[in-house]
Order: sequence, then C-alpha cells, then structure tokens
Amino acid sequence: MKRVVVTGMGALTPLGNNVDDFWSNLISGVSGAGSITKFNTTGFKTKFGCEVKDFDPKVYLTHAEIKRSDLFSQYALYVASQAIQDSDLNLNTIDPFDIGVIWGTGQGGMETFEKEVQDFTRRGSDEDPSYKFNPFFIPKIIVNMAAGMISIKFGLRGINYSTVSACSTSNSAIMDAFNYIKMGKAKIFVTGGSEAPITEASIGGFTAMRAMSTNNDAPQQASRPFDTKRDGFVIGEGAGALILEEYEHAKARGARIYAEIVGAAMTADAYHMTSTHPEGIGAAKAMQLTLEEAKITSDQVDYINAHATSTPVGDLSEIHAINSVFQKSEKLSISATKSMTGHLLGAAGAIEAISCIQSINESIIPPTINIHELDPKIPDHIQIVKGQAEHKKVNFAMSNTFGFGGHNGIVLFKKI
Repeated sequence: MKRVVVTGMGALTPLGNNVDDFWSNLISGVSGAGSITKFNTTGFKTKFGCEVKDFDPKVYLTHAEIKRSDLFSQYALYVASQAIQDSDLNLNTIDPFDIGVIWGTGQGGMETFEKEVQDFTRRGSDEDPSYKFNPFFIPKIIVNMAAGMISIKFGLRGINYSTVSACSTSNSAIMDAFNYIKMGKAKIFVTGGSEAPITEASIGGFTAMRAMSTNNDAPQQASRPFDTKRDGFVIGEGAGALILEEYEHAKARGARIYAEIVGAAMTADAYHMTSTHPEGIGAAKAMQLTLEEAKITSDQVDYINAHATSTPVGDLSEIHAINSVFQKSEKLSISATKSMTGHLLGAAGAIEAISCIQSINESIIPPTINIHELDPKIPDHIQIVKGQAEHKKVNFAMSNTFGFGGHNGIVLFKKI
C-alpha cells in the first residue's frame, strides 16, 4: 500500500480567509459568531451564526464562474486555489489524469434553490406566465458541481465526484481520496468540503428541529461544547481544502509535507435520523478501526479534535465513545474548535482536519472556549483543553465527525 501525505491547504472560515488567519484566531480563542447579515432575521428564533467575513468572489473568480455557481461552489474554488498554490504543484508537468477531485458538501446550492423557488412563487403565476427558471439553476444546486468546477478550472482529469454524509461529509471525502491514493489508483487529490448554509430555509429548518442555540443576547458565547448550559449548535459557513499526495511522488518533487494520513474509517449508528447513539457505539467502532489501520494503540494519540457541536445529547455521546476507546489515556487532549467556528456542517471536517495538521506542526492545541461549568456527566479523567491553547507535542491527531443519518467519519493524522 502507498503512503499518503498532505502537501497543501486552503481555508475560508468565520475566523479568517486563509490558513494563517484561521489558525491564529483559533489558538487565540476568538469566536466567529455574530448577528446574521445575509437576510432579515425578524421572526426567526435564532438570529446569529458564524459567517465568513470580507469575502468578495469578484476578487478571486471570473464573472462566468460566479454567474454559473452557487456560493458553496465559489467557496470551494477559492480554497482549492489556495491549496494548489500552497502545494507548489506544477500542473503543467503532471499528467492531469493523475490528479483527481473528491469534494464534499452537505446541502449543496441551498441559497440558489431557495431564491429561485421564491422568485417563481412570487412571479411565476397566471398574472406573469412568462417567468422562466435560470438556465444555471440545476447546475448551481447539485452537490457534485463544486468538484466539477474545480476540475474544470485547473484541468484535473482524474477521479472526480462528491461525497454527502451530512456533517461527516468532508471526512468522507478525505477518506475516499486517502484510500484511492493508498491503493495506487491516483497520485494526487484536491479534497475537502464547502458549505453555504446561512439562508432562511436552512436556519428555519434547523430551528424547527430545536437543534440550534437561541442565545441571541450573547452569540459569541452560544457555542459551548461540554458546558452544562449548552443549548444547541451555532451554524457556520466556509470551506477547507487539502492536497493529498502519494508520499514518494511528493518526496521526488521536493514538496513540503505537512502530515501523513495513517488511518480513516466510517461506520453507521443505525439508531436515529438525527440523534447520535447515546453510548456512541458507532463512533467508538470507527475510532477503533482507524487506530487498527494506523497500527497504533489508543495511548499513542495525543489530540482529538472533537465533533462536539454543543448539543446536550451529542456531546455526551462522543465523550462516551472516546472514553470506551481511550480508557483513561493520560496523554490524550480533547478540544472542540466549533466553540469558535460554529458548525460548518459538510465543511466542518475539512477545516478541523487543517486544525489537526496545524496542531501537529505547531505543537499547539486550540482551546474549547465558553466552558463555564463542565457537564458533571463527563468523567474527571477526560482532559478537555479549556479557555486557553495548550502547548504540547502532537505526533498523532484525530479528527471526529458525525452526521444526521448516523454517519461516523474519523481521520487520523501523523507527524512526519
């Protein structure tokens, strides 16, 4: 089997529009939450989220790319460009069939779908029978279009498709790319995920499920994983991209190698449409399978970037799963970066993978902010990094993601 390494990264997040800014704010404990500016929130129970700031697609994309794409695809093109540039790949000297794109999104073109249907409802009536849908309506909303547009922009002719597994989507994409390279079916992948879910329909739908925090008076304190007063997740948006490359290929071209992927696994809870298994059985199995593939024991893992979305049931379920696999490991640190970024849904795993990789390279673990009173149901030996970043050597970092439908996706990174 081939070895797989990370040679490029790109980020667009509520904390910064590149990897350096994202990382700097993350380890400083900055919250990306604030009042929603994308639409009028009058009448909505939740009026805040973690929006991307100061992103103007006209600066980075052509007029044609913008006209033909939903915001989630624009985010994807932006971070893919960052990651390719960061990797120093010379695309003119590499067989384009050796480079693929596996990209994830949980919702696809939600903004486009919502606007087009609203316009049709308002104007497509007997009084105005001339109304026609935008000819780019379907290409803009389908989830595979971000992967397609990345391949078109850069002329990448290898394996190309999208993954959808709700909030574990990005890890599904990263795992698939990892497996294809490991099996020798590709040399390089652009992979990751993007999401643009801060829309009326999305906020309204999640609110109706009672899944989101309604702490409108203090939005920057609303995402509080593991805290006794957590009341739901805070929605976020953005994208993250990784360049995965076969190790010998990367070494031969003198590439900078950020980390190696040594294990990845997916399981299903087979329990509930939206709730994780109370004891985290599926999540625990996925973590165990990941360790087995990496051929390491649980006490070798230094850091877990927890899925921890700040929901009462989900956070404890994950703690149960971690506790069953790692069993009082003295070296394991856990943090929940969603306390700062909010929950980017299908893009969450991509930016959290970048966080894990940065922890490995910088020997710093980002904190979990907003923990004022730790949930007493969390065992005393669980070491959650609270308040301030922890300076610590990290050789192995694990990224956990879980999604509606019972999807569990785990990826393990190693210092190289």
